[in-house]
Amino acid sequence: MPLRDHATDHAATDRTFQVDLRGLVDLLSHHLYSSPRVYLRELMQNAVDALTARHALEPAAPADAFGVRLHADGSVVRVEDDGVGLTEADVHGFLATIGRSSKRADRIAEQRGDFIGQFGIGLLSCFLVADEIHVLSRSARTPDAPAVEWRGRGDGSYTVRTLPASARPRPGTTVTLTPRADAGEWTRPVQVRALARHFGSLLRHPVTFDDGTGGSERSGTSVNPEPAPWARSYPTPGSRSRALAAYGEEVFGFKPLDTIELDLPAVGLKGIACILPETVPAGRRHGHRVHVKGMLLSEQAEEILPEWAFFVRCVVDAESLRPTASRESLYEDATLAAVRDALAERLRDWIARTAAGDPDLLGRFLQAHHLAVKSLAVHDDEILRMLLPWLPFETTDGHCTLDEFARTHRTVLVTSSVEEFRQVAAIASAAGLGVVNGGYTYDRELVHRLPEIRPEAAVADLDPATLTAHLDPVDRETELAAAAYLAQARDALAVFGCDVALRTFQPVSAPALLIDSREARHERTRSQLAREQEGGLWGDILGALRHEAPRAQLILNQLNPLVRTAVAIDEPELARTSAEALYGQAAMLSRRPLRPAESSLINRSFLDLLAHALRKDS
Repeated sequence: MPLRDHATDHAATDRTFQVDLRGLVDLLSHHLYSSPRVYLRELMQNAVDALTARHALEPAAPADAFGVRLHADGSVVRVEDDGVGLTEADVHGFLATIGRSSKRADRIAEQRGDFIGQFGIGLLSCFLVADEIHVLSRSARTPDAPAVEWRGRGDGSYTVRTLPASARPRPGTTVTLTPRADAGEWTRPVQVRALARHFGSLLRHPVTFDDGTGGSERSGTSVNPEPAPWARSYPTPGSRSRALAAYGEEVFGFKPLDTIELDLPAVGLKGIACILPETVPAGRRHGHRVHVKGMLLSEQAEEILPEWAFFVRCVVDAESLRPTASRESLYEDATLAAVRDALAERLRDWIARTAAGDPDLLGRFLQAHHLAVKSLAVHDDEILRMLLPWLPFETTDGHCTLDEFARTHRTVLVTSSVEEFRQVAAIASAAGLGVVNGGYTYDRELVHRLPEIRPEAAVADLDPATLTAHLDPVDRETELAAAAYLAQARDALAVFGCDVALRTFQPVSAPALLIDSREARHERTRSQLAREQEGGLWGDILGALRHEAPRAQLILNQLNPLVRTAVAIDEPELARTSAEALYGQAAMLSRRPLRPAESSLINRSFLDLLAHALRKDS
């Protein structure tokens, strides 16, 4: 029996997705929007976009001819605009179809860039605070069209009906919400007013708020009484600078060290960057306040600036940046990348101007943010040339700029770690050596680039041979007299791979200097492991890498009275104990982490010396 074509028995039929509106609203609440408060932003945004379309329809109308009015009295929240309005067909097409936006209609597609919203789901955010949305609208495009009423409910149902013109005498739209009992936090009059101010303070259309306590429908306090501070006129450049700084302090809560005005005409971006007055941890990225066409988009837009610019916070208003679906962050595209690069260039320009014209401000800036500048200088040759001589470093002359240090020391020596610097700083300073602590992030790399800026300067890594070459040898007679003690000291410290030498150096108060790099300790540990694993596969591998392990050096200072007494000890056990004690003291002064064996040695030598002293006294 031949097989039958399954399709001939069961014809395929097209079906429509069934949308659970309540589930969709829950999805918006928990995953798309950060808070139910965005409902007011979405309503204001729709109103402002409607005004933009109305002005495009009537370009001769004054800028303040049309506006947005907010009303909240505790029982309802209402947003009314004088925008382009909707016809009955618009209502069916745009309010009753989830995901479709009136701003995508063919008739205004060419104006899409003028609108804030792009996604057509904003009205659904109202279900975060209300179970029903009431919309009353009258079209300005079709003056003889009747007013239209739309009621949408959280269960997914809606009704549409036409009303006489008297129901809405003027073109525009009114959206009314009756808040749920659990939404009072976001719909109280004082909160609605605060949210309106928060989101809409820089909107270009007039927005007013009325709490229903008195006055006519058009009365109320202005939500955005003044344009953005960078859009205002000022009598002098100084007054403009002070006004921008005051605005930055109002927005961010700190007094800026300086304020940089930002202006990128190509993307319609204006704003300010506020220099933080205090040090921030490296890599901590502050959020920036970004408005799009006046409407607040985000207070935490990290992506507007590069990572190295963590010493500033920005507030900007842009025309061409693209918001994500939630309209709470920026979409990463070529425009945003170009804006980020352009703003980074503005920050570099500010650093260059400050370095050239205001050394006092530059000093205060570098005192707070030298690490940020160092991270920038590593990758930016221009910043390196401008600021490397001004950057502070830890040196044997104290904290000073590299330029000051290089004028004093013809050869600049740099350590590879903080602990190496701690070991040699006092001795190197007394010997007249100029050493820079290269153990901090970026420092060693930057110091080695100093000859690019100062060709007369020489930079070299500090190694033990360089330091010991500057320590004076003792005379032959003194060395022979101390030979027995030095032999016992070497034997006692052999377990640490440490040699012992006798020299004279300053300061006299330093009895001993321990020279032992991290790399040398690592190599000795590897060699020890190879010996322990000898004969096995792992031992063969380590043995193939084996070479003469570098030794640490304990250099005793013959000028120190304690050392002169120690090298004269003729009791073998006491000699060994004193050598161990000198090693332990030098290890602690190096400020590096102590190994367990070294901690044990320090405790044991202290107790042995204490016991010897007590026996001697008795």
